[in-house]
Amino acid sequence: MSDERACLTRTFLSPAMRRANLLVGAWMQEAGLGVREDAFGNLIGRIEADQPGAKTLILGSHLDTVRDAGRFDGALGVLLPIIVLRRLRREGVRLPFAVEVVGFSEEEGVRFSSAYLGSKGYAGALRAADLALRDENGISIRECLRKRSGRRGAWKPPGRAHSPRQLLGYFEVHIEQGPVLEEHRLACGVVSGIAGQTRAKVEFAGRAGHAGTTPMALRHDALAGAAEFIVISEMLAKMRPPLVATVGRIAVRPGAANVIAGGAELSLDIRHPGDGDRREALRMLRSAADRVAHKRGLKVSFQVIQDNPSVGCSPELTELLVECVHSRQGKSLLLPSGAGHDGVVLSSLAPVAMLFVRCRGGVSHHPEEQVAKGDLAASIAIVGDFLNRLAVRRAK
Repeated sequence: MSDERACLTRTFLSPAMRRANLLVGAWMQEAGLGVREDAFGNLIGRIEADQPGAKTLILGSHLDTVRDAGRFDGALGVLLPIIVLRRLRREGVRLPFAVEVVGFSEEEGVRFSSAYLGSKGYAGALRAADLALRDENGISIRECLRKRSGRRGAWKPPGRAHSPRQLLGYFEVHIEQGPVLEEHRLACGVVSGIAGQTRAKVEFAGRAGHAGTTPMALRHDALAGAAEFIVISEMLAKMRPPLVATVGRIAVRPGAANVIAGGAELSLDIRHPGDGDRREALRMLRSAADRVAHKRGLKVSFQVIQDNPSVGCSPELTELLVECVHSRQGKSLLLPSGAGHDGVVLSSLAPVAMLFVRCRGGVSHHPEEQVAKGDLAASIAIVGDFLNRLAVRRAK
């Protein structure tokens, strides 16, 4: 189910996302979950506990994708818990806590260049600045959500889905998006924490001119300034591992082959396990943008769109997950996640645990994304074991 015919693409509140929610919601119902969608397009399936007032364990990931995506990123973390819960139901297992499986409507940041819109809505963490962001058609997030609600006039997002005291934790299964498990010949690994991430929009403004008649010394080429800044970003990250800095999108105005660029807007993504190091890199790159603009006679704007601190996984839940992984494959490996996940936002509500599943070649965000059937079987067994062991602990 895709917004594009030639490749797999699902974006926030798109028709393809709606079709995906309908299909996955039907699978949730077959597994015995009560199903609903919230105001943000998040798909929520829930199984209540036998005893009233029992806490809730959230399992899930996102159902949106990057452009030209693979089949496993995000979707694995939604579909796998449904399979596990269906098995437990057939075996007559009743858990002493409620379980909520969530397919978040947005994590990748494709449509609005800001990630975690689904989990932010679920957690009551959407800010006014988030709601004001606009897509390439000029539609704001607020307008998009207001249209979805069917209400006219003023619209405010509802609050968080749960208070922290109602929750046991948040558990996410995800492909590794890297080669470490493959190198160690392991099906699964346990995540120790998630790197902090900053996204920014950087715009250089110069002066458009004729490509044949404007001397090089008199040009104010916005694209040339953007290109210099991109190289500086790459060099800085290479000098400061494990810092990573990426420019993945650039828009040039007016965008003609025979016209000097008068404007260039680019995305910037900075990640580091240490929040201090990430913020220092952001400061340095902001200064670098100013220097490039000054040297080339350009104007520059630097707007931070998203800023998420690093997240450490719950020691208690992680210890339990390590036991499950070790029991299944005889060895457990702790891995940091350089990629962002919905657990970054959910950590504001509940303790977080994550399971990584080996992906072939470490390939992710690509149509060649692949997980072996044996590794899927291992991850299903581990998640089932995790739920059973957590149930035993809660019963004590």
